[in-house]
Amino acid sequence: MEEPTVLLSRDGAVSTIALNRPHRKNAIDERTWGLLQEALREVGQDRRTRAVVITGAGGDFCAGADIGSEREEPHPLPRMHRINDVALALHELDKPTVAKVSGIAVGAGWNMALACDLVAASDDARFSQIFARRALSVDFGGSWLLPRIVGLQQAKRLALLADFVGAEEAYRLGLVTWVKSAGELDAFVAETAAELAAGPPMALAQTKKLLEGGVNATLREALENEARAQTINFATADVPVALRAFRDKTEPYYTGDWAVPEA
Repeated sequence: MEEPTVLLSRDGAVSTIALNRPHRKNAIDERTWGLLQEALREVGQDRRTRAVVITGAGGDFCAGADIGSEREEPHPLPRMHRINDVALALHELDKPTVAKVSGIAVGAGWNMALACDLVAASDDARFSQIFARRALSVDFGGSWLLPRIVGLQQAKRLALLADFVGAEEAYRLGLVTWVKSAGELDAFVAETAAELAAGPPMALAQTKKLLEGGVNATLREALENEARAQTINFATADVPVALRAFRDKTEPYYTGDWAVPEA
């Protein structure tokens, strides 16, 4: 029986989605795009999952789309719409996401990592917006992500020249949150994801939306969005839990539950 090309596992409140085509450096074929979308939908709907790790099996993160694989759709536009659906599913997760990157992360694979909230890379990781080397333009949200992270000039350099950059340069550019040795990476990501999973889920979800929307908002709009988000937070059970933990010097346990009594 053929092994699944996307593996989904859960450890406590942390779910891990792993691309599982190591013989192709986890390049994503048509079937895998569909399985990845299903996995993202599943973790998004699972209340037990409070943080999500995205990674690749076998030593590489993802070599992008497998452009040499068989295609179910004869026309490229429906295929791109399927890829866009996966990108939106990842971007719109209301749970913290961490990309755990080792080996190669190129093309859509790199942009998948950038779409996560945080990126932890091994010191041997290598990245490229490889599209131009394949006579293609950027996709999986790269044209939206890169200028917001590194500015327009560096985004053009990365996309037009399709240079490979190492983990340390990616860190200096703000494209990687942490660089760890290969031996430290797994434990570090597990600890970080567990810390995120222990946080107040509604407050973290609100913060994600505020930061992502704040890039294009005026100050007045951002302040109004913050006021609405804070109102939602005050209506959860987590705020009194946090205040009580602060007062009693204990560790809080957050649920994100709605605390407003029903009419």
